[in-house]
Amino acid sequence: MGRIERIVAREILDSRGMPTVECTLTLSTGARGTASVPSGASRGKREACELRDGNHRFSGKGVLKALRNIQEVISPTLCQLPAPTQSLVDETLLLLDGTPDKSRLGGNAILAVSLAFGKAFAEEQKIPLYEYIHHLYRGESAGFKIQEFPVPFMNLINGGAHSDSPLSIQEFLVIPFTKTGFSTALRLGAEVYHTLKNLLSEKEHSISLGDEGGFAPNLHQTRQALEFLIDAIARAGYRPGEDIFLGLDVAASMLLHDSSYHLDDSTFTTASLISFYESLWKEYPLLSLEDPLGEEDWEGWKALTQRLGKDLILIGDDLFVTSYSLLNKGIREGVANAILIKPNQVGTLTETLKVIQRASEVGFKVIVSHRSGETNDSFIADLAVGVGAYGIKAGAPARGERLAKYNRLLIIESELSLTGENFFAK
Repeated sequence: MGRIERIVAREILDSRGMPTVECTLTLSTGARGTASVPSGASRGKREACELRDGNHRFSGKGVLKALRNIQEVISPTLCQLPAPTQSLVDETLLLLDGTPDKSRLGGNAILAVSLAFGKAFAEEQKIPLYEYIHHLYRGESAGFKIQEFPVPFMNLINGGAHSDSPLSIQEFLVIPFTKTGFSTALRLGAEVYHTLKNLLSEKEHSISLGDEGGFAPNLHQTRQALEFLIDAIARAGYRPGEDIFLGLDVAASMLLHDSSYHLDDSTFTTASLISFYESLWKEYPLLSLEDPLGEEDWEGWKALTQRLGKDLILIGDDLFVTSYSLLNKGIREGVANAILIKPNQVGTLTETLKVIQRASEVGFKVIVSHRSGETNDSFIADLAVGVGAYGIKAGAPARGERLAKYNRLLIIESELSLTGENFFAK
């Protein structure tokens, strides 16, 4: 194993045109890895600190402080490690930072270095990144065999903080299932996407795109958006509830004001909002609900899980923020049955894998996710395959930063020859 010879950090722009951190790490053997860090629009309160400059540049959103931390603090220390491994690098990063929320060095600086090292190590070992991740995850150094491939959760209608659409709910997703390969699932989603575009145009709705590539129509009601998705699925030649299911990312913390949820021009208590979700599940082929209640509404989450946990995938994002301790709290209290994994919420690859391992131990479904402010880095595709995640959220089948993930999955599928009846054996 080569030593870390050089770390170079740079400020690049994400898919919203805002600055973010990119890092290239080179080993003494010549192996090299480059990683860039995404940014979210709706962020959980307990996410790792995203260090920004707070000055005149980019309206305060510059990341030069994070870059300096990489060059002046992180690089000199890591370059002295005689035999770096992923766990040692990540442990050293945490010790250098020394804060619970990574606010000294910045979670964005830490993650960029952690992932860049992982990519360099995989290149040095001459194995695909997903296989390297699999070995870290399983704690073994030989053999790689995957039984399943992540199901795409595709955000086709953007609302909430992801667009200027008046829709309260942040994401309306289609979830295609197929036994003939990821490429087929991606095709189904893309066909529905283009059919939806035509349907919206026919009804003279805007087909402008939100942050994640989905459409941002001038709709006001949740059921209106769901009806458009149902119609698009059927017109594309597929069966709602058999070939393709629906999902919602509510981002409910952003709808909570004065102890009430404000959705679809109505005001809900926790109890009435749970009843609203139950009515949607009965009316539509709804498979998943992400962040249906606020991140502090633990009692409500308990009631929701008891009522709908056997029928729906209840995903904690802002609730858990890829945190080991918060996930354990959820397990103890019987809250949710799935977790969204966003590496930049926690800060290192090692911490991310620890959370995924814990979730898998108790039977939680794992869905690996992008952020609304993305880069062309396709790391999460390899992560999802390497840990055998149930699903992956990468946005609509549009915009280069989203397609980078989907196209990477197509390459992995081809490399693994994953087609046939073993696919999506859910």
